[in-house]
Amino acid sequence: LAACSRGTDKNLIEVDADSRKGFNFPYVLYVPETVSDNKEVLVIVEPNNSGFANDKLREHLEKARRTASIDFYTGNYVSRKLGYPLLVPVFPRPESEWKIYTHALDRDAVLQKGNPLERLDVQLVRMIEHARDTLQKLGYPTGERVLMTGFSASGTFVNRFSLIHPDRVFALAAGGLNGLLMLPVREMNGQKLNYPLGTNDFSDLFGLTFDSATFKNIPQFLYMGKLDDNDAVLFDDGYDPDERETVFRTTVEKMQPDRWNACRDIYLAENINATIISYDSLGHENPLRVKEDILSFFISVIDTCHSSV
Repeated sequence: LAACSRGTDKNLIEVDADSRKGFNFPYVLYVPETVSDNKEVLVIVEPNNSGFANDKLREHLEKARRTASIDFYTGNYVSRKLGYPLLVPVFPRPESEWKIYTHALDRDAVLQKGNPLERLDVQLVRMIEHARDTLQKLGYPTGERVLMTGFSASGTFVNRFSLIHPDRVFALAAGGLNGLLMLPVREMNGQKLNYPLGTNDFSDLFGLTFDSATFKNIPQFLYMGKLDDNDAVLFDDGYDPDERETVFRTTVEKMQPDRWNACRDIYLAENINATIISYDSLGHENPLRVKEDILSFFISVIDTCHSSV
């Protein structure tokens, strides 16, 4: 625990970056007072989403601290209710390189080589491994797979991470997804789908074969508000012009409800284990009633898993 320091919140552990352990940025670990030391628990992961670009890492660290410690955020809400620890990475979102939308794990982020931003997905895996070791030393045994939560950019990060590392994910909840999901297919309507739209160049980017079977079995809770008009596809920080045109050609240009419904139909046709919801009278927001639904979803998944053992 030498690299760890307690934050101002007594339940927060701030872990410094450690490139030797495989992560070039810090992370925050929230350990609720209700965490059990006599049974295995799951680590919850909510990728950080600052909501802004800034070259000062401390600005992203401050937002990650709030995400980890305040129950306004889904990860913390679920953490407190389940008594499970929560990990929030502190990935930067540089203003000077504003097209690298790290918090959504976009294509520009994935293409980074030879700098601290290289393979943020793998860095998060290493953070999870380090956090599990830290929790074990504190007397809290944890499962190998994690629960993941995210909203807006961090929801998109969760969606994309689950296709890259499906073996790491026990279950996930992601919302505010701009009416667009990464599709578990190589092409659609004769159009090749490269990352982050699909899996056509998956092995070239990640050195892995897309594990379709494992991904299909992940219990997923995916949601949008019917009044949500936040469409990241229209902006150059999230999507290049060629990606935007591919989205429009393969699904549809109109986000709500057309594109969202098209993605839902593809997930259903591919037999993805996903609950896909459109909430009435809800915009780009994550109110208590949604967090309660997510909590119920996770409890159901956990209970089902335990009852089958």
